[in-house]
Amino acid sequence: VTAEASSGAELLETVRSRTVDVVMLDLSLPDRSGLELLKDLQREPKPPAVVVLTMHPEEQYAVRALRAGAAAYLEKGSAPEELVAAVRKVAAGGRYVTSSLAELLAAGLSAPSEAPHEALSDREYQVLCRLASGRSIKDIAGELFLSPTTVATYRSRILEKLGLGTTAEIVRYAVDHRLIE
Repeated sequence: VTAEASSGAELLETVRSRTVDVVMLDLSLPDRSGLELLKDLQREPKPPAVVVLTMHPEEQYAVRALRAGAAAYLEKGSAPEELVAAVRKVAAGGRYVTSSLAELLAAGLSAPSEAPHEALSDREYQVLCRLASGRSIKDIAGELFLSPTTVATYRSRILEKLGLGTTAEIVRYAVDHRLIE
Protein backbone atom coordinates (compact mmCIF):
# COMPACT_ATOMS: atom_id res chain seq x y z
CA VAL A 1 0.00 0.00 0.00
CA THR A 2 1.31 3.42 -0.87
CA ALA A 3 0.03 6.79 0.15
CA GLU A 4 1.29 10.33 0.28
CA ALA A 5 0.75 13.02 2.89
CA SER A 6 1.71 16.65 2.60
CA SER A 7 1.46 17.52 6.30
CA GLY A 8 1.85 15.96 9.71
CA ALA A 9 -1.90 15.98 10.30
CA GLU A 10 -2.50 14.24 6.98
CA LEU A 11 0.15 11.62 7.79
CA LEU A 12 -1.41 10.82 11.17
CA GLU A 13 -4.83 10.53 9.53
CA THR A 14 -3.41 8.13 6.92
CA VAL A 15 -1.65 5.99 9.53
CA ARG A 16 -4.86 5.78 11.56
CA SER A 17 -7.05 4.85 8.60
CA ARG A 18 -4.83 2.22 6.91
CA THR A 19 -2.24 -0.38 7.66
CA VAL A 20 1.10 1.33 7.13
CA ASP A 21 4.32 -0.64 7.43
CA VAL A 22 6.90 2.02 6.58
CA VAL A 23 6.72 5.81 6.58
CA MET A 24 9.27 7.92 4.77
CA LEU A 25 9.35 11.18 6.69
CA ASP A 26 10.96 14.56 6.11
CA LEU A 27 11.72 16.54 9.27
CA SER A 28 10.62 19.80 7.64
CA LEU A 29 6.86 19.78 7.36
CA PRO A 30 4.53 22.72 6.77
CA ASP A 31 2.46 22.23 9.93
CA ARG A 32 4.76 20.77 12.57
CA SER A 33 8.15 19.40 13.46
CA GLY A 34 9.05 15.99 12.09
CA LEU A 35 10.62 15.16 15.47
CA GLU A 36 7.30 15.81 17.22
CA LEU A 37 5.50 13.76 14.59
CA LEU A 38 7.91 10.86 15.13
CA LYS A 39 6.95 10.80 18.81
CA ASP A 40 3.25 10.88 17.90
CA LEU A 41 3.70 8.00 15.48
CA GLN A 42 5.33 5.93 18.23
CA ARG A 43 2.21 6.37 20.37
CA GLU A 44 -0.04 4.83 17.71
CA PRO A 45 -1.42 1.34 18.47
CA LYS A 46 0.58 -0.13 15.57
CA PRO A 47 3.40 2.32 14.93
CA PRO A 48 4.94 2.09 11.48
CA ALA A 49 8.69 1.88 10.96
CA VAL A 50 9.96 5.34 10.02
CA VAL A 51 12.73 6.18 7.59
CA VAL A 52 13.70 9.82 7.96
CA LEU A 53 14.73 11.23 4.58
CA THR A 54 15.71 14.85 4.98
CA MET A 55 17.99 17.66 3.88
CA HIS A 56 19.34 18.08 7.42
CA PRO A 57 22.85 16.66 7.96
CA GLU A 58 23.23 13.66 10.26
CA GLU A 59 25.20 15.75 12.76
CA GLN A 60 22.19 17.99 13.29
CA TYR A 61 19.25 15.65 13.77
CA ALA A 62 20.06 11.96 13.33
CA VAL A 63 20.55 11.08 16.99
CA ARG A 64 17.45 13.03 18.01
CA ALA A 65 15.42 11.34 15.26
CA LEU A 66 16.59 7.88 16.30
CA ARG A 67 15.77 8.65 19.95
CA ALA A 68 12.32 9.84 18.88
CA GLY A 69 11.61 6.52 17.18
CA ALA A 70 13.05 6.61 13.66
CA ALA A 71 14.35 3.28 12.39
CA ALA A 72 16.62 4.93 9.81
CA TYR A 73 18.01 8.37 8.99
CA LEU A 74 19.19 9.35 5.52
CA GLU A 75 20.06 12.62 3.89
CA LYS A 76 18.26 13.43 0.64
CA GLY A 77 21.56 13.25 -1.23
CA SER A 78 21.97 9.57 -0.33
CA ALA A 79 22.38 7.03 -3.11
CA PRO A 80 19.10 5.47 -4.28
CA GLU A 81 20.48 2.01 -3.47
CA GLU A 82 21.02 3.09 0.12
CA LEU A 83 17.42 4.31 0.38
CA VAL A 84 16.14 0.98 -0.97
CA ALA A 85 18.34 -0.93 1.48
CA ALA A 86 17.07 1.22 4.37
CA VAL A 87 13.41 0.69 3.47
CA ARG A 88 13.89 -3.07 3.11
CA LYS A 89 15.73 -3.29 6.43
CA VAL A 90 13.15 -1.34 8.43
CA ALA A 91 10.24 -3.10 6.72
CA ALA A 92 11.74 -6.35 8.00
CA GLY A 93 11.80 -4.95 11.53
CA GLY A 94 15.40 -3.75 11.67
CA ARG A 95 17.18 -0.44 11.93
CA TYR A 96 19.41 1.12 9.32
CA VAL A 97 22.29 3.52 9.85
CA THR A 98 24.79 4.75 7.31
CA SER A 99 28.48 4.16 7.94
CA SER A 100 28.98 7.86 8.69
CA LEU A 101 26.12 7.80 11.22
CA ALA A 102 27.56 4.65 12.78
CA GLU A 103 30.85 6.53 13.27
CA LEU A 104 28.99 9.47 14.79
CA LEU A 105 27.15 7.15 17.19
CA ALA A 106 30.34 5.29 18.10
CA ALA A 107 32.14 8.56 18.78
CA GLY A 108 29.30 9.50 21.11
CA LEU A 109 29.84 6.31 23.10
CA SER A 110 33.43 7.22 23.88
CA ALA A 111 32.70 10.88 24.65
CA PRO A 112 33.23 11.59 28.36
CA SER A 113 30.13 13.72 28.75
CA GLU A 114 27.10 14.92 26.87
CA ALA A 115 27.48 18.17 24.92
CA PRO A 116 25.44 21.02 26.44
CA HIS A 117 23.17 21.28 23.38
CA GLU A 118 22.06 17.66 23.91
CA ALA A 119 20.18 18.86 27.00
CA LEU A 120 18.03 21.20 24.90
CA SER A 121 14.47 20.21 24.09
CA ASP A 122 13.76 19.35 20.45
CA ARG A 123 12.08 22.73 19.93
CA GLU A 124 14.97 24.60 21.57
CA TYR A 125 17.37 22.69 19.34
CA GLN A 126 15.37 23.66 16.23
CA VAL A 127 15.47 27.31 17.28
CA LEU A 128 19.21 27.05 18.03
CA CYS A 129 19.97 25.72 14.54
CA ARG A 130 17.83 28.36 12.87
CA LEU A 131 19.34 31.21 14.90
CA ALA A 132 22.82 29.90 14.12
CA SER A 133 21.92 29.84 10.42
CA GLY A 134 21.18 33.57 10.55
CA ARG A 135 17.39 33.51 10.60
CA SER A 136 15.54 36.24 12.47
CA ILE A 137 13.15 35.56 15.33
CA LYS A 138 10.26 36.59 13.08
CA ASP A 139 11.37 34.19 10.32
CA ILE A 140 11.80 31.34 12.79
CA ALA A 141 8.35 32.05 14.24
CA GLY A 142 6.84 31.75 10.75
CA GLU A 143 8.73 28.53 9.94
CA LEU A 144 7.79 26.82 13.22
CA PHE A 145 4.25 28.23 13.49
CA LEU A 146 5.05 29.99 16.77
CA SER A 147 4.70 33.57 17.94
CA PRO A 148 7.84 35.74 17.88
CA THR A 149 7.50 36.07 21.67
CA THR A 150 7.65 32.29 22.04
CA VAL A 151 10.75 32.09 19.84
CA ALA A 152 12.37 34.87 21.90
CA THR A 153 11.62 32.83 25.03
CA TYR A 154 13.26 29.77 23.46
CA ARG A 155 16.27 31.94 22.57
CA SER A 156 16.55 33.06 26.20
CA ARG A 157 16.39 29.46 27.42
CA ILE A 158 19.05 28.42 24.91
CA LEU A 159 21.37 31.22 26.03
CA GLU A 160 20.86 30.24 29.66
CA LYS A 161 21.28 26.47 29.16
CA LEU A 162 24.41 26.89 27.04
CA GLY A 163 25.90 29.64 29.20
CA LEU A 164 25.97 32.11 26.30
CA GLY A 165 25.13 35.79 26.13
CA THR A 166 24.37 36.74 22.53
CA THR A 167 23.11 35.35 19.25
CA ALA A 168 26.64 35.73 17.89
CA GLU A 169 27.81 33.33 20.61
CA ILE A 170 25.05 30.90 19.56
CA VAL A 171 26.43 31.01 16.01
CA ARG A 172 29.96 30.39 17.27
CA TYR A 173 28.79 27.52 19.47
CA ALA A 174 26.90 25.92 16.55
CA VAL A 175 29.93 26.21 14.26
CA ASP A 176 32.29 24.81 16.92
CA HIS A 177 29.98 21.83 17.52
CA ARG A 178 29.31 21.28 13.79
CA LEU A 179 25.57 21.90 14.17
CA ILE A 180 25.49 24.02 11.03
CA GLU A 181 27.47 23.89 7.83
